[in-house]
Amino acid sequence: MKRRRNRMKILVVDDAPEVVEAVTVSFSLQWQETEVLGANDGETALEMVEQEQPDLVLLDITMPGMDGYDTLRRLRQFSDVPVIMLTARDSVLDKVKGLELGADDYITKPFDHLELLARVKALLRRLDMPQPVSRAPSLVCGDLSIDFESHQVRVKGELIALTAIEYKLLYHLVRNAGRVLRHETLLAKVWGREYVEEIDYLRVYVRRLRRKLEKDPERPQYILTERGLGYRFRSPA
Repeated sequence: MKRRRNRMKILVVDDAPEVVEAVTVSFSLQWQETEVLGANDGETALEMVEQEQPDLVLLDITMPGMDGYDTLRRLRQFSDVPVIMLTARDSVLDKVKGLELGADDYITKPFDHLELLARVKALLRRLDMPQPVSRAPSLVCGDLSIDFESHQVRVKGELIALTAIEYKLLYHLVRNAGRVLRHETLLAKVWGREYVEEIDYLRVYVRRLRRKLEKDPERPQYILTERGLGYRFRSPA
Protein backbone atom coordinates (compact mmCIF):
# COMPACT_ATOMS: atom_id res chain seq x y z
CA MET A 1 0.00 0.00 0.00
CA LYS A 2 1.38 3.39 -0.98
CA ARG A 3 1.03 6.13 1.58
CA ARG A 4 0.62 9.81 0.96
CA ARG A 5 3.75 11.75 1.80
CA ASN A 6 2.23 15.19 2.23
CA ARG A 7 -0.92 14.36 4.21
CA MET A 8 -1.72 11.23 6.16
CA LYS A 9 -5.30 10.05 6.60
CA ILE A 10 -6.31 8.07 9.70
CA LEU A 11 -9.65 6.35 10.25
CA VAL A 12 -10.70 5.93 13.89
CA VAL A 13 -13.37 3.25 14.35
CA ASP A 14 -15.01 3.76 17.74
CA ASP A 15 -18.56 4.40 18.93
CA ALA A 16 -17.29 6.97 21.47
CA PRO A 17 -16.89 10.44 19.87
CA GLU A 18 -14.48 11.47 22.61
CA VAL A 19 -11.98 8.86 21.39
CA VAL A 20 -12.00 10.31 17.88
CA GLU A 21 -11.51 13.74 19.43
CA ALA A 22 -8.63 12.51 21.61
CA VAL A 23 -6.86 10.99 18.60
CA THR A 24 -7.37 14.21 16.65
CA VAL A 25 -5.82 16.19 19.50
CA SER A 26 -2.89 13.77 19.74
CA PHE A 27 -1.95 14.25 16.11
CA SER A 28 -2.67 17.98 16.02
CA LEU A 29 0.03 18.50 18.64
CA GLN A 30 2.92 16.96 16.70
CA TRP A 31 1.62 15.80 13.30
CA GLN A 32 -0.59 18.62 12.12
CA GLU A 33 -0.82 17.46 8.51
CA THR A 34 -2.83 14.40 9.58
CA GLU A 35 -6.51 14.14 8.65
CA VAL A 36 -8.54 12.15 11.20
CA LEU A 37 -11.83 10.55 10.13
CA GLY A 38 -14.32 8.78 12.39
CA ALA A 39 -16.63 5.78 12.01
CA ASN A 40 -18.87 4.65 14.88
CA ASP A 41 -19.51 1.07 13.72
CA GLY A 42 -17.92 -1.70 11.71
CA GLU A 43 -20.12 -1.50 8.62
CA THR A 44 -19.45 2.21 8.23
CA ALA A 45 -15.74 1.59 8.76
CA LEU A 46 -15.56 -0.98 5.95
CA GLU A 47 -17.31 1.41 3.57
CA MET A 48 -14.97 4.25 4.53
CA VAL A 49 -11.86 2.13 4.02
CA GLU A 50 -12.98 1.47 0.45
CA GLN A 51 -14.04 5.05 -0.24
CA GLU A 52 -11.43 7.07 1.67
CA GLN A 53 -8.39 4.77 1.35
CA PRO A 54 -6.93 5.71 4.76
CA ASP A 55 -3.25 5.22 5.52
CA LEU A 56 -3.99 3.77 8.96
CA VAL A 57 -6.98 2.42 10.89
CA LEU A 58 -7.36 2.65 14.68
CA LEU A 59 -9.95 0.04 15.61
CA ASP A 60 -11.91 -0.53 18.82
CA ILE A 61 -13.17 -4.01 19.72
CA THR A 62 -16.39 -3.35 21.64
CA MET A 63 -18.90 -1.66 19.34
CA PRO A 64 -22.62 -2.08 18.63
CA GLY A 65 -23.44 -4.57 15.89
CA MET A 66 -20.27 -5.87 14.30
CA ASP A 67 -17.43 -5.90 16.82
CA GLY A 68 -13.83 -5.00 16.08
CA TYR A 69 -12.75 -8.60 15.52
CA ASP A 70 -15.38 -9.23 12.84
CA THR A 71 -14.63 -5.84 11.29
CA LEU A 72 -10.94 -6.71 11.09
CA ARG A 73 -11.67 -10.16 9.68
CA ARG A 74 -13.77 -8.67 6.87
CA LEU A 75 -11.32 -5.82 6.32
CA ARG A 76 -8.46 -8.23 5.70
CA GLN A 77 -10.44 -9.87 2.91
CA PHE A 78 -9.91 -6.83 0.69
CA SER A 79 -7.35 -4.48 2.27
CA ASP A 80 -3.85 -4.57 3.76
CA VAL A 81 -4.19 -1.13 5.38
CA PRO A 82 -2.20 -1.01 8.65
CA VAL A 83 -4.46 -1.54 11.67
CA ILE A 84 -3.81 -0.71 15.31
CA MET A 85 -6.31 -2.05 17.82
CA LEU A 86 -7.17 0.78 20.24
CA THR A 87 -9.33 -0.69 22.98
CA ALA A 88 -10.01 -0.91 26.70
CA ARG A 89 -9.75 -4.71 26.59
CA ASP A 90 -6.30 -5.47 27.94
CA SER A 91 -6.12 -9.25 28.31
CA VAL A 92 -3.40 -11.25 26.59
CA LEU A 93 -6.07 -13.33 24.83
CA ASP A 94 -7.64 -10.21 23.32
CA LYS A 95 -4.25 -8.97 22.13
CA VAL A 96 -3.31 -12.32 20.62
CA LYS A 97 -6.68 -12.65 18.88
CA GLY A 98 -6.32 -9.20 17.33
CA LEU A 99 -2.83 -9.95 16.07
CA GLU A 100 -3.90 -13.35 14.75
CA LEU A 101 -6.67 -11.70 12.73
CA GLY A 102 -4.21 -9.32 11.12
CA ALA A 103 -3.79 -6.30 13.38
CA ASP A 104 -0.34 -4.72 13.24
CA ASP A 105 -0.29 -3.40 16.80
CA TYR A 106 -2.41 -3.24 19.95
CA ILE A 107 -2.80 -0.28 22.33
CA THR A 108 -5.01 -0.24 25.41
CA LYS A 109 -7.16 2.65 26.64
CA PRO A 110 -6.73 5.01 28.28
CA PHE A 111 -3.79 5.71 26.01
CA ASP A 112 -0.96 8.16 26.38
CA HIS A 113 -0.75 10.66 23.51
CA LEU A 114 3.00 10.27 23.14
CA GLU A 115 2.79 6.46 23.18
CA LEU A 116 0.14 6.53 20.45
CA LEU A 117 2.28 8.76 18.25
CA ALA A 118 5.38 6.66 18.89
CA ARG A 119 3.57 3.45 17.99
CA VAL A 120 2.14 4.93 14.81
CA LYS A 121 5.54 6.26 13.75
CA ALA A 122 7.19 2.90 14.51
CA LEU A 123 4.57 1.04 12.48
CA LEU A 124 4.86 3.35 9.48
CA ARG A 125 8.65 3.18 9.70
CA ARG A 126 8.53 -0.63 9.55
CA LEU A 127 6.25 -0.53 6.52
CA ASP A 128 8.52 1.94 4.73
CA MET A 129 11.68 -0.09 5.29
CA PRO A 130 12.96 -2.02 2.26
CA GLN A 131 12.95 -5.78 2.62
CA PRO A 132 16.30 -7.13 3.86
CA VAL A 133 18.60 -8.70 1.28
CA SER A 134 20.82 -11.66 2.06
CA ARG A 135 24.35 -12.09 0.76
CA ALA A 136 23.38 -15.62 -0.31
CA PRO A 137 21.02 -15.59 -3.33
CA SER A 138 18.86 -18.48 -2.12
CA LEU A 139 18.33 -21.18 0.49
CA VAL A 140 16.87 -24.67 0.21
CA CYS A 141 15.94 -26.61 3.33
CA GLY A 142 13.81 -29.70 2.76
CA ASP A 143 10.61 -28.66 0.96
CA LEU A 144 11.24 -24.98 1.75
CA SER A 145 13.06 -22.72 -0.70
CA ILE A 146 13.72 -19.00 -0.39
CA ASP A 147 14.90 -16.70 -3.18
CA PHE A 148 16.33 -13.69 -1.37
CA GLU A 149 16.69 -11.58 -4.50
CA SER A 150 13.01 -11.82 -5.46
CA HIS A 151 11.78 -12.27 -1.86
CA GLN A 152 9.87 -15.35 -2.95
CA VAL A 153 9.22 -18.22 -0.57
CA ARG A 154 8.03 -21.61 -1.80
CA VAL A 155 7.01 -24.88 -0.20
CA LYS A 156 7.15 -27.87 -2.55
CA GLY A 157 7.36 -25.38 -5.40
CA GLU A 158 4.18 -23.55 -4.39
CA LEU A 159 4.56 -19.80 -3.89
CA ILE A 160 3.70 -18.76 -0.32
CA ALA A 161 2.32 -15.28 0.33
CA LEU A 162 4.02 -13.64 3.31
CA THR A 163 3.40 -10.24 4.82
CA ALA A 164 6.32 -7.82 5.16
CA ILE A 165 6.68 -8.63 8.86
CA GLU A 166 6.48 -12.39 8.27
CA TYR A 167 9.19 -12.22 5.61
CA LYS A 168 11.42 -10.04 7.77
CA LEU A 169 11.09 -12.44 10.71
CA LEU A 170 11.84 -15.44 8.50
CA TYR A 171 14.82 -13.65 6.96
CA HIS A 172 16.48 -13.03 10.33
CA LEU A 173 15.84 -16.60 11.47
CA VAL A 174 17.21 -18.09 8.24
CA ARG A 175 20.24 -15.82 8.10
CA ASN A 176 21.15 -17.09 11.58
CA ALA A 177 20.28 -20.73 10.87
CA GLY A 178 21.51 -23.04 13.59
CA ARG A 179 21.81 -20.22 16.13
CA VAL A 180 19.35 -19.37 18.88
CA LEU A 181 17.95 -15.86 18.51
CA ARG A 182 16.59 -14.55 21.77
CA HIS A 183 13.08 -13.12 21.96
CA GLU A 184 14.29 -9.58 22.55
CA THR A 185 16.77 -9.79 19.66
CA LEU A 186 14.09 -10.80 17.16
CA LEU A 187 11.64 -8.21 18.47
CA ALA A 188 14.22 -5.44 18.13
CA LYS A 189 15.26 -6.52 14.63
CA VAL A 190 11.74 -6.98 13.26
CA TRP A 191 9.55 -4.53 15.20
CA GLY A 192 12.05 -2.10 16.73
CA ARG A 193 13.61 -1.54 20.13
CA GLU A 194 10.32 -0.16 21.49
CA TYR A 195 8.86 -3.69 21.27
CA VAL A 196 11.47 -5.82 23.05
CA GLU A 197 8.99 -6.83 25.77
CA GLU A 198 6.11 -7.70 23.40
CA ILE A 199 6.77 -11.44 23.30
CA ASP A 200 3.13 -12.12 22.37
CA TYR A 201 3.73 -10.38 19.03
CA LEU A 202 6.62 -12.71 18.29
CA ARG A 203 4.68 -15.84 19.27
CA VAL A 204 1.76 -14.88 17.03
CA TYR A 205 3.97 -14.31 14.00
CA VAL A 206 5.95 -17.49 14.56
CA ARG A 207 2.65 -19.40 14.63
CA ARG A 208 1.61 -17.69 11.40
CA LEU A 209 4.88 -18.64 9.72
CA ARG A 210 4.60 -22.23 10.89
CA ARG A 211 1.07 -22.53 9.50
CA LYS A 212 2.33 -21.37 6.12
CA LEU A 213 5.64 -23.24 5.98
CA GLU A 214 5.48 -26.35 8.13
CA LYS A 215 3.90 -29.66 7.17
CA ASP A 216 2.73 -30.01 10.79
CA PRO A 217 2.77 -26.64 12.61
CA GLU A 218 2.47 -28.43 15.95
CA ARG A 219 5.67 -30.36 15.23
CA PRO A 220 7.80 -27.83 13.37
CA GLN A 221 10.81 -28.90 11.35
CA TYR A 222 12.13 -25.46 10.39
CA ILE A 223 11.38 -22.89 13.10
CA LEU A 224 12.24 -24.49 16.42
CA THR A 225 11.39 -23.18 19.88
CA GLU A 226 14.17 -22.86 22.42
CA ARG A 227 12.05 -22.72 25.55
CA GLY A 228 12.65 -19.66 27.69
CA LEU A 229 15.18 -18.25 25.23
CA GLY A 230 13.85 -17.70 21.72
CA TYR A 231 13.77 -19.46 18.35
CA ARG A 232 16.20 -21.25 16.06
CA PHE A 233 15.94 -22.04 12.36
CA ARG A 234 17.14 -25.54 11.59
CA SER A 235 20.40 -25.57 9.66
CA PRO A 236 20.03 -26.86 6.09
CA ALA A 237 21.38 -30.38 5.67
